[in-house]
Amino acid sequence: MFNSKKLFLQTTFALLFVLVACHLSLVALRAEPDCNNPARGDIDYCLEKIQKEIDALKPAHDYNKQELADLKVQVSSLSLKISALSKQLTEIEGEIDDREEDLAYAQKIFEEKSRHHYKYIRFYDPFQAFLSSSTASKAFQEMGIRQKVAGEDIKTMEKYGEDLVKLKVDKENLEKNKLSLSLAKDTVSKRATFLQGEVEKTESYLTSLSGKQQALIAQKEAGFQTSVGDTPATLEPCSGPPGSPNFCDPGYRPAYAAFSFGAPHRTGMSQYGAYGRSKSGQSAETILADYYQGASLNKNFPIPDTIGVTGIGRVSFEDNYLLGIYEVPESWGDNGGYEALKAQAVAARSYALYSTNNGAGTICTTEACQVYKPQLKSGKWAQAVRETRGWVMTKDGKAAGTYYASTSGGYTVSQWGWTGIKDAKDGNWPSLAYEKVSGSPWFYKGWYKSRAGATCGKNSPWLTGVQLADIVNGWKVLYQGGGDVSRVSPIDTSCWGGNPYSISELQGIGGYISVGIYTVCCFGDQQRIGNDCG
Repeated sequence: MFNSKKLFLQTTFALLFVLVACHLSLVALRAEPDCNNPARGDIDYCLEKIQKEIDALKPAHDYNKQELADLKVQVSSLSLKISALSKQLTEIEGEIDDREEDLAYAQKIFEEKSRHHYKYIRFYDPFQAFLSSSTASKAFQEMGIRQKVAGEDIKTMEKYGEDLVKLKVDKENLEKNKLSLSLAKDTVSKRATFLQGEVEKTESYLTSLSGKQQALIAQKEAGFQTSVGDTPATLEPCSGPPGSPNFCDPGYRPAYAAFSFGAPHRTGMSQYGAYGRSKSGQSAETILADYYQGASLNKNFPIPDTIGVTGIGRVSFEDNYLLGIYEVPESWGDNGGYEALKAQAVAARSYALYSTNNGAGTICTTEACQVYKPQLKSGKWAQAVRETRGWVMTKDGKAAGTYYASTSGGYTVSQWGWTGIKDAKDGNWPSLAYEKVSGSPWFYKGWYKSRAGATCGKNSPWLTGVQLADIVNGWKVLYQGGGDVSRVSPIDTSCWGGNPYSISELQGIGGYISVGIYTVCCFGDQQRIGNDCG
């Protein structure tokens, strides 16, 4: 499982290098590139152009968004004030109605009293009152009381009148304030509505620009071209790109080779990626959380005492099986990769429990499962196993299928329950890919050997134009039909066996005799070949 749990030598990103002997440096003048349908060589220019447009729009857009937010606050504040004034107006109108009723009632009483007083004065005979001292005294008292009551009534009505005038003035002022606030609210609302439209239009445009960026990035990475220094050196002789330590000149021109980023199933944890993350300061917990998104780390998972191992029998799970796992170099632990060893111990423990029904079944000892040897380790690996004892990645309460492989090429995909990630610091790939940080020899290389190391007569990955045309013709039969799929195989029968088509037979089916520059692009499960897959 070190280079791949179940190795499918897929070249998800296939790149064709062309070596040509050049004696002149040419400069070409060309028209402004069409960024709606750019050629592959124009992608970087278009990405830069789009980013400049985004950068130019962003300050004004951010200012408009802030102003819009402020205006919305103002509208809300004005609405609250208008609501408060409306409430006050309602209360004052109620008070005015009450005062008008009180005044009308007082006026009515006063008029009634005035009528009685008038009748009293009209029929009152003062000379008769003086004939009797007691009657005169009583008459004067009554007249005094009537005058006093009349005075009080007048004061009451005057007070009601003053209150009424004041309330009407207050009502008038409140109505003016309400009108003023309403006008202000209308002005602010119109500005906010305008800005809302501008912000939405700019947001939509920025989203479209971002979409174009992502499409261009995807197009670029589908046919990614790298340079010496971008990627770590390879281990196999002649498997490196031009200019690298392990590049071998094929001795003919033009020459073609297929290079890929990684060689795994691209699912779950990248072991060299974990090593790079550990060297960058990440903990085992962080490493596991990033690679196995959607799973949880249970540090107290019930561990079985034993596990069945193919060809050996049942052995102690923690003190034998896990100590015999040979999946990553133990030396990593002394070179900044100890957290990667811990993450690997958890992944190995979880995968073993997952694939054996929590230890009840049997697990094989090869890369088809996990590499196990009876020669138990006692160094950093054993320490990592002990420190993570009981740590298991779980999904739905059970041990998770924690797949892993040596090198993912900087990407993992959504498969077998795991979310795909761009495996680089701040997404800066390939320059800050964690597999580059760790120096994975499988990060970027050309392929010409089998898993067992057989070269089948090849000493480098480089091909002639006729050989590459043979591959293109084989691709056409495999994916477009027209021939016997079982006969699409290398012509070296001593290495591959079978009854393969000859080069000339495939030329007759596919139609390609030789090729210029062709790019293989992969889009999910679909492939396309052409001068430019964009």
